[in-house]
Amino acid sequence: MMAARRIRTDLAERLPRIRGRYDVMADLGRMTWFRVGGPAEVLFSPADVEDLAAFLKGKPEDVPVHVVGLGSNMLVRDGGVPGVVIHLGKAFCTITADGTHLRCGAGAVDATVATAARDASIAGLEFLTGIPGTIGGALRMNAGAYGPEIKDVFVSATALDAKGEVHQLDAAAMGFSYRHTEVAEDWIFTGAELKGTPGNQDAITARIREIRAEREQSQPTQARTGGSTFANPPGSKAWALVDAAGCRGLVRGGAQISHKHANFLINTGTATAADLEGLGEEVRKRVKDHSGVELVWEVRRIGVTPDDESALLRSSRQ
Repeated sequence: MMAARRIRTDLAERLPRIRGRYDVMADLGRMTWFRVGGPAEVLFSPADVEDLAAFLKGKPEDVPVHVVGLGSNMLVRDGGVPGVVIHLGKAFCTITADGTHLRCGAGAVDATVATAARDASIAGLEFLTGIPGTIGGALRMNAGAYGPEIKDVFVSATALDAKGEVHQLDAAAMGFSYRHTEVAEDWIFTGAELKGTPGNQDAITARIREIRAEREQSQPTQARTGGSTFANPPGSKAWALVDAAGCRGLVRGGAQISHKHANFLINTGTATAADLEGLGEEVRKRVKDHSGVELVWEVRRIGVTPDDESALLRSSRQ
C-alpha cells in the first residue's frame, strides 16, 4: 500500500495541468480484449487534440507514454504500465465524409468507419469491418484484412510528436510495409483521411456481411483474445506454421492456442498475462525448432512483470 500511495502523490504531481482526466492506478485489464494485466500508473483521457498536445509539451521527459485504443491487439503485463497511458476517447472518434473521402479520428473504430463509408456510398473500405481495432492502431501497423491494407486507401494522417508538435503525413512519410510503418514510435496519430470509390450501398452492405460471416466462421470472435498473435512471415501463413509445429490447442495455465484458428491466443477465463505471453513464446520456440522460421509478435505487449513491479514506483520517484 505504501508504494501505491507514493505513486498517487509523486507522479500525478509531476504532470502538467490538463482539461481532460487523470486516473491513477487505473485498471487496464478491463480495457483490453484479453481482460488481463496490471494497472496504468496514470491513465490520461485528453479532452481533445489541443489538450493532448499541451500534455506532451508539458510532460517531464523521463515519464514514458503509451497509447491504448480499443485494446483489441494488446497484452498488458501483470505488473502494470509505468508512466502514463493515453486513451483517445470521444473527441477522437469523429467520422465525416466528403465525396469518396472519409476523415476519421484516430479513436474511431475500424468497423464503424466501414459502415460510415457504406452510409456515404463509398466502396473499398469494407475490409475495415474485419479489423478489430481503431484507426490509430490500423495506421501504426498498416492493418489489413481480406486483401486490402490501410496503405491502399490512405491519403494522409495527422500525428503529434513527443513534444506535442503537429505533423501532416503523406504516404511517403508513413513508409508503409507489411504490418509496419516508419513513423517514430513516440508519435501519436490523431486522425487520418482515407479514400474509396463511388459504390452502391446494397453491394457494400453485402460485402461487409460476407466479411463478418467469414470472420465468425474462421476466428474465435466470442473468446477473450487479441486478434492475430503473429505476423505472417514472407511466403507463409503464421497459423499453418503454428499448426505444423503441433501447437493447436496448446495450453499454459489459463491460456490456450485456439482450436478454431491456430494464430489466436485465448484467455479461457483464468489466464494471466504471463500465461498468455509465455504460451506465445513457447509457440515461437516450437515453430523455430520445427520449421526454422522465427515468428514475430503482432500483438503489442506493454508494461512490466510482477517481478519488476517496483518499476512503477521507480518511475514516479525520478
